[in-house]
Amino acid sequence: MKILKPFLIALLVFALTGCQEALGKGQLKGTGLLIEDTINDQGWGTKGYKGLLQVKDQFETEVFYREEIKSKEQVLEAVHQFKKDGVNLVFGHGQIYAPIFQEIKADFPNLHFVSFNGIVSGDGITSVHFDSYAMGYFAGVLAGAMSESGQVGMIAAFPWQPEVTGFQEGVNVYNPNAVASVQFVNSWSNTEKAIDILRKMEKMGVDVYYPAGDGYTIPVIKEVKDQGDYAIGFVSNMTDLGKQTVLTSTVQHVDLLYVKIAKQFDNGELKSGNRHYDFQDGVISLAPFSDEVPKKLQKKLNKAVSVYKETGKLPAP
Repeated sequence: MKILKPFLIALLVFALTGCQEALGKGQLKGTGLLIEDTINDQGWGTKGYKGLLQVKDQFETEVFYREEIKSKEQVLEAVHQFKKDGVNLVFGHGQIYAPIFQEIKADFPNLHFVSFNGIVSGDGITSVHFDSYAMGYFAGVLAGAMSESGQVGMIAAFPWQPEVTGFQEGVNVYNPNAVASVQFVNSWSNTEKAIDILRKMEKMGVDVYYPAGDGYTIPVIKEVKDQGDYAIGFVSNMTDLGKQTVLTSTVQHVDLLYVKIAKQFDNGELKSGNRHYDFQDGVISLAPFSDEVPKKLQKKLNKAVSVYKETGKLPAP
């Protein structure tokens, strides 16, 4: 368990950005972050930590974080400490925090709780949702178009992920004969099980993979690279894992969303309830394409993304 001390954050931010005028001095007094696993996973947890740093960078507030917070008891202990530290905006960086925040929020009337992908109600609590159906859809479109075997695979964490249905429905847009296989790790970080699924898919002839998880995404892509197949990155731009392997990445700009939420709270405009964000809000995008993707296909996909942002319509098979 760690708390990011104010002086340490200040040194880190000063070293990276120098002096910068804060966005404002409104309601935001201090920000706390709870992470289910670790800030060093190079995926979802790291994204949350970078979002916290962005809030520190752009607002004159103190920020704190705690890792490996998974139970109600751990949340309560951390939130009590946050309150003592002057925090009044608490991010729970995952779905597990929504029901816990819902249960405890009445005991902290001066705090506003923000979680991800849960269902909440009442005052003082907001659940942020990345509308990730479209990012899964575009990943499916690209996977189907780039597959030579006609077999593509998604290694998803959980069935409830909207990008699962999106991927399945996008595969046949440019390749009506492509077949999508989707299997579930039932964990964000079980690398062993994810690799086992990868091996099974390899035997099925899958040649384009979409590992839509967290801790296992990077290890899976490294294995895909060794196989000589293609992969599509998830949550972060993963081009650096191999330009000839990673066709693109479906990126969730968590850091930008953190700043957006903090700004709304600082201005007294953050609404309680369930809030949804998509490509149109600038917090989801496709990373630059690999040179392996034909220019004609790149042009089609870029146009499809632009149309979706303007009209909400996705390319039909």
